[in-house]
Amino acid sequence: MLRAVASTGSFSAAGRELGCTQPAVSQQMKALEASVGTPLLVRTGREMRLTQAGEALVRHAAGIIAGLTAAEEEVAAIAGLRAGRVRLVSFPSGSSTLVPTALAALRAAHPGTRVFLEEAEPPNSVELLREGDCDVALAFRYEGAAGAEEWDDLVVRPLLTDRLVALVPEGHRLARTEGSVAIGELARESWIAGCPRCRGQLVEVCEGAGFTPRIDFATDDYPAVAGLVGAGLGVAVLPQLAVDSVRPRGVRTVALEPAVRREIVALTLPDLAQVPAVTATLDELARAGARQSAAR
Repeated sequence: MLRAVASTGSFSAAGRELGCTQPAVSQQMKALEASVGTPLLVRTGREMRLTQAGEALVRHAAGIIAGLTAAEEEVAAIAGLRAGRVRLVSFPSGSSTLVPTALAALRAAHPGTRVFLEEAEPPNSVELLREGDCDVALAFRYEGAAGAEEWDDLVVRPLLTDRLVALVPEGHRLARTEGSVAIGELARESWIAGCPRCRGQLVEVCEGAGFTPRIDFATDDYPAVAGLVGAGLGVAVLPQLAVDSVRPRGVRTVALEPAVRREIVALTLPDLAQVPAVTATLDELARAGARQSAAR
């Protein structure tokens, strides 16, 4: 408005140019002068003339208006999914199964949206989300486990239900079993354990069946677990999603009883759930989970 007054020489002409009344222009100019604490305009005859302070402010007006226009355009692009950024944290087996399918679909639908991926196991990934270091976190929890309320402050998007399965060498006595086997039938075996959380779940399940597993090897690397089993060095229990990510050789999977399942979810904060790029990412992760379930 100040720039319009400077270029037209009067409040009434500036009002006509901007589509508002002369009193409205006059009121805004008085408010602007009060804000900066010094006169910006003086009347000389029939025209309004800029003071030195007014000239300084008008010089900056073009940059200010251009900056506002750029900001509006950037926000509109983000809102319309022509641009945007999502920081995604996933646990390893999710990174190699659900995430690639979801991100490929997201890029095809919204090529302007960029996703940055990091890996972390829950609960670390959930803490990263709460601390503002990511926008979406893939996490899991086992059915019946304590602490179900730990996600009450988050938006929870279910992706799929994952079941624990036993891995045995191809020549193992249970390799050709039809249906499920009781985990107690593996009580005397050598065991290969996975990640710390999965390891804890294994011990808990085995102790519930009346024995403590003899763990000869422990590794966070799922291909290493499968390789050790395939070499005949023991048996293992892994989530089906981890097995899907490895495609092991020389190994057979056997369903276990009692069934132990974990819920795979995508988490975000309530405010972030309103961001279009985050919503689109959650939608594609849910579709990837549905495809993973159907493929089984």
